Amino acid sequence: MTSPATADLAADLATVKQQLLDLICTDAYKEGDFVLSSGQQSTYYINGKLVTLHPQGGQMVGRVMLDYLDSSVVGVGGLTLGADPILTAVSVVAAYEHRSITPLIVRKEAKGHGTQAYIEGPILPAQSNVVILEDVVTTGQSAMQAIVRLRDAGYAVNQVISLVDRQQGGAEYYTRENIDFKAVYTIDQIQARWKELQTA
Repeated sequence: MTSPATADLAADLATVKQQLLDLICTDAYKEGDFVLSSGQQSTYYINGKLVTLHPQGGQMVGRVMLDYLDSSVVGVGGLTLGADPILTAVSVVAAYEHRSITPLIVRKEAKGHGTQAYIEGPILPAQSNVVILEDVVTTGQSAMQAIVRLRDAGYAVNQVISLVDRQQGGAEYYTRENIDFKAVYTIDQIQARWKELQTA
């Protein structure tokens, strides 16, 4: 199989998705004792930025996550910093596919100078369809911060797409909030493939 570092730009989406899964397993997934941003203890950790900021990884993330976006989507948003490279990758890949998808980066705190904005990126028309993109979802709370800010700015935000679902309550939380949620990979898939690669 082609390694992620030499991924074929013309490869079919199924191949790219498998290569991306392998890159997550080799570069982003670690086992040990960790404390997550949610405060929860965990026996494993996924540093999504080691994949989304990887030269070939970013390109693969853009291709795979773009495929999850409905044709009505004109913007993608997310909370800085984890979402930043994903939003950019999807926007750039979309441009090569002759689609215009605007990235909107949501600050955790308002900018301290100038416009004092919470949202960075071109302004879209009111009620534009914007989807939240995440690298890893645990409880779902961080994406909700981005949803609130973007809705306050006048956008229609009703979907979250994550690269990884840790399956620790995020999906159920979004269901309660009437937000559609999709994940490219579940933690079960990642751990199963990680074990395969350890014994290969």
